[in-house]
Amino acid sequence: MKLYGFLAALLLATALSDAEEQPSFIELDGVVYGAKADARGPIGGGTGYLNTVASGDFIVTTLEELIAALAEVEAGQTVFIPDDVEIDMTTFVYIEQLVLELPGGVALAGNRGVEDSPGALLFSDALDTRIMIRVMGPNARVAGLRLRGPNTKRYLDHHRRAFGPGGDRHDYYYKFPTQRGIVTEYDGLEVDNCDISGFGHAAISLTKGEGHHIHHNFIHHCQYNGLGYGISHNTASSIIEYNLFDWNRHSIAGTGRPGCGYIARHNIEVGTSLSHCFDMHGGRDRKDGTEVAGTAIAIHNNTFRAPKTPVVIRGVPQDICEVYRNWFPKHDPGQAVQAADRTKVHDNAYGPAPQRAE
Repeated sequence: MKLYGFLAALLLATALSDAEEQPSFIELDGVVYGAKADARGPIGGGTGYLNTVASGDFIVTTLEELIAALAEVEAGQTVFIPDDVEIDMTTFVYIEQLVLELPGGVALAGNRGVEDSPGALLFSDALDTRIMIRVMGPNARVAGLRLRGPNTKRYLDHHRRAFGPGGDRHDYYYKFPTQRGIVTEYDGLEVDNCDISGFGHAAISLTKGEGHHIHHNFIHHCQYNGLGYGISHNTASSIIEYNLFDWNRHSIAGTGRPGCGYIARHNIEVGTSLSHCFDMHGGRDRKDGTEVAGTAIAIHNNTFRAPKTPVVIRGVPQDICEVYRNWFPKHDPGQAVQAADRTKVHDNAYGPAPQRAE
C-alpha cells in the first residue's frame, strides 16, 4: 500500500474507532436518537459496505485511459479503477485545466472496502483544481473511490485580510483559487462509499437537480474559511445519510434559494468542525431582500460530537425545517439549534448522559 493509502486508511480507522468507542446512538423509551447504521453497512462506508462494485465495462489504470473511457462509455455502463491504482491529475490540471466529465447514467467506481481496500485514489495537488469531476447528465454514480483535492487548510489569515473589520473584499478573497470535487446540475446523482477530502469550496456541489443521494461516505478536511463545505446545495435537493463528517467548515450547507433543501439523517459529526455543522443560508446572506432559507429541510437521527453549534438555519424556510431525534452529546437544549420561524425542534436527546427534550 502506498503512503497516502496508508494515511487515508489510518485516518478513517481513527474516525471509525472514535465512533465505535463512543456509541453513535442511544435508545430512550424504545426510540432511537442519533445515527444508527443500516443493513447496507457501516456509517461512512468502507469495510462491510455491501453495495460495492467488483468490475466494469472499462477497466482503467492511468489518467489517459480514464479520459478515453469517459469519452466512450455509454449510459448503463461502468468505468472501474482497481484498488491499487493512484491517478495523479496534477500536471493535466496545470497545463490543460483538466476536468473529468462523467456522462449521465454512468458509474465511475472503485472497490473501497473490499478486503479492506482503501479504494483507488484520484488526486490533484494543483490548487487551481476548480472542478475534479463534472457530471454531464442525470442518474450518474460515483462509488467506492478516494477523491483528494489539494486544499485541506483553513487559511484563516487570508479570510481575515479579506473580510476583517471594515473589509468586504470578495475580489481579494477569490484571487486565491477554490476547488470542488464532484459537481452536478442534473437530477439523481448518487455518491456512495467514497472517501472525499481536501476541496476548499466543496467536496460535493449540487448546483441544481432533485433526487440526489449522498450516502455511506467519509467526507473530511474541506475547511477553507468562508467556504469549506462537505456537501453544498444551490437550487438542489438531496437525501444525505449514513455519512461520517470531520474537519469541515460546514458539513452540509445550502444557499437557501427557493428549491434548496435536504434530508439529513443517520450522519455522524466525528469531532472537529471549523464552524456550525449543518447550515442553510437565508436572504440576508444573499442580500436579496427576503428571509427565505430554503424550501424544506429535515434533520433527524444525526449524532453531533463536534463542540460547534450543530444546526444553524439562517432565515425562514418556505415550507418547514424539522430537527428531531438527533443526539447532541455536547449541547444542552437551547444551544444545539439556531433558527427563526418555521423551524420545529422537538424530541431530541442532549448531553453525554442523554436526556430527552421536547
